[in-house]
Formats: sequence, structure tokens, C-alpha cells
Amino acid sequence: MLVFEYKAYGKSNQFLAVDEAIKTVQFIRNKAIRLWMDGGAKSCYDLNKYCAVLAKEFPFANQLNSMARQAAAERAWASIQRFYDNCKSKISGKKGFPQFQKDNRSVEYKTSGWTLSDDRKSITFTDKKGIGRLKLKGTRDLNFYQPDQIKRVRLVKRADGYYVQFCISVDRTETLQSSGNTIGLDVGLASFYTDSNGLEVENPRFYRVGFVAMKRAQRLVSRKVKGSSNRIKSRIKLGRIHLKISRQRKDHAVKLARCVIRSNDLVAYEDLRVRNMVKNHCLAKSISDAGWYQFRVWLETFGRIFGRITVAVEPRLTSQECSSCGVIVKKSLSTRTHTCQCGCSLGRDHNAALNILTKAIGTTGHVGTSVLDTVNAWGDKPSTSVGENLSGQGMSRSQESPALTNQAASGERV
Repeated sequence: MLVFEYKAYGKSNQFLAVDEAIKTVQFIRNKAIRLWMDGGAKSCYDLNKYCAVLAKEFPFANQLNSMARQAAAERAWASIQRFYDNCKSKISGKKGFPQFQKDNRSVEYKTSGWTLSDDRKSITFTDKKGIGRLKLKGTRDLNFYQPDQIKRVRLVKRADGYYVQFCISVDRTETLQSSGNTIGLDVGLASFYTDSNGLEVENPRFYRVGFVAMKRAQRLVSRKVKGSSNRIKSRIKLGRIHLKISRQRKDHAVKLARCVIRSNDLVAYEDLRVRNMVKNHCLAKSISDAGWYQFRVWLETFGRIFGRITVAVEPRLTSQECSSCGVIVKKSLSTRTHTCQCGCSLGRDHNAALNILTKAIGTTGHVGTSVLDTVNAWGDKPSTSVGENLSGQGMSRSQESPALTNQAASGERV
């Protein structure tokens, strides 16, 4: 699935209609959540039927396209299903009980309620909300895809304007020659990551850089009278600063992940639980600013696109264990150099990256096989977690490579 995003241009009354559609989606979702709380819905099908009841009862709900109403109900059921899954898996802490929404910023259409122009440079929304025709500006060309490949169209409101997103049903794959390289990555705060070759990538710290402007904008918002037009303008200015920081962080993660994946046949990284790590209030802001999880998501995404192997390694003792002899050398967070009695002296993060790569190779048996054999063996799910059953991670026994089977049975490492 590809998602193309375009900036939308139109008149002020059209964007007021978009705001009205977004509020209607929020209303339907909250009504669906209330129905489930009262015991009136047991499945997503029940919520879809309830959309027709709301359309008859409320004229403004009837103005929204029927499939857009169903998409709003599906959002409600997604939050309910996530709550059920968290309860079944018995995760620690709060289970994510569905909450009523008060800041919805998007409306989603399916295959009806909109039409694209012949030149793919404008879109017309045909429901009774009165949005009409919006011009599209972006860098992606929709002429390569047929209208029936577009499964969802989403209108999104952001601090700097309105955007149209197209969800296109296409499997994106690209073929690359084998590079013969494997790499382990240890993410950190001093540097964004240190790889097993000793290379350190600087941590950009976008939030820290923009903190001064953000603090000034926040102070201006707090000085304005609530409900005034000046306060609204100040909030928009503050929102644009936050939006810029989030875009910078995403751009950094995408470009860096793409470069790493294209340059290596196997990429190993730590299977970090960022949600638990941010409970440390001394480091929470810096950890969130680094964007480790977003970087991991894009590593796995590009690994799937380019047919590379990505392996999530259990991070336990990767910083304490000596990469040369395997002896555990205890050290605090302030100790940035690993020194072992065997004579090994490396940077702490470099040593951890070597251990991460060693664990990944010992699990996947990647070294000694071609990239094509490895992709065929692992199927179409390139990311694995070390220590889990491989047959449950997308690998079919009928597709398993004999070379990998022999290596896994003997524990051979090259």
C-alpha cells in the first residue's frame, strides 16, 4: 500500500465544509463508542448498521458520504479491537480503553464520494457537505495508477493547511544487487547510532534546536484571551513549529534508513521498548526527540521493499558483554569506553553494535547465503525478533533454504 500526499487548494467556504465533515466523523465515531459502551454493538458490522440510523436521525450526518460514515465507525471499532487485544495479551499497565475523541483532524472516503480529474491535478468531493473541487499540488504523479487502485482518500487538516492523501493498492518492490555487507546498529543519545564498523551518526536533536522558538510561541499563546482571534493565530503559529519538528525528524529517519538498507544485506538493531524507556523522566524528552522507533519502522519498511533482512535483537547485556571474548564487564551509563581484561578496548556503543550483529547472524544464519536465498527463506516478512520461533515469524517450512536449515541445526557461524 502506497500513500501519496498532496497539498489542497480551494476557497475558504470549501475548507469550512471540510471542517464540518471532520466534525461529523468525530460525532459518528463517538456515537459508535457510546453504543459499544452501552452494550449495543458486538462487532464492526453492528457499528456500520448504526451509521444508517444516525444518518436518518441527524441531517448533518446524512450529508456525509455513506462510506465515509462507515470509515468513521471502523475507526471506533479499531480502538475497541485494540483494547480487546491488549487485554488478551495481558500487557502491563493501562490497556487503552476507548476514549471519546475531541480533536479529530481527518475524514476518510473509500471508493465513492469523490472523483479525480482527467489530468489528476484536482479532486471533486460529490457528497452533500459541499466541499466541491480542490486543486492538488505535490511531487507524486497519479497518472501511473488507475482510479480503481485508489482504495481510500483522506482529507487531513494540519497547522499549515489541508492535505489530500491517496491510499493506493500497490506492492512496491525493488531489486538490488548483493552488497556482501552486514551491519549492527546501536542507537543512543550522544550519537543517533553507532554501527559495527565504528561509524557514528550525529544525533540532530530537532526538538532541542527548535525549543527556544517553541517556548516563545507557547508563551504568546498563554498571554492571549481564550476564544479570541489572536489566540487562534498564536496557536496556529505554535502548531506550525511542532509540525516542522515532526517533519524534520521523519525526513531524517527516512533518508538514513534508506541509505542503511541499500548499503547492507543484513541490518541488525536493538528491539527496544521505547514506551518503557520514556518512564525515566530524566531522559524522556531526549529519547522522544531521537525518534528511535520511527527509524526502526522505516528500516523494516525499506527492508521489505528492497528485499533486505532486518533483525531485531534482544538488547539485554549488549553493552556489558565483551565483543571479543564474551566476558561480562559491568559499567555504568557514564562509562563510555569498554575495556576488557582480554585487551579489547572499544567505545561502549561500538562494542554493543558488534554484539548486536553477532546475535543477529547467529540467529538468521544469513552469512554464507545469497540475498535471494535469504529472502526466499524468510518469505515476505524481513523483520524478525531474536529468540522467537522462526516458523511463527513468516517463514514457511516448504520455502526454507537447505543451507539455512543446515546452519541453524548445527549452529554454524562463518
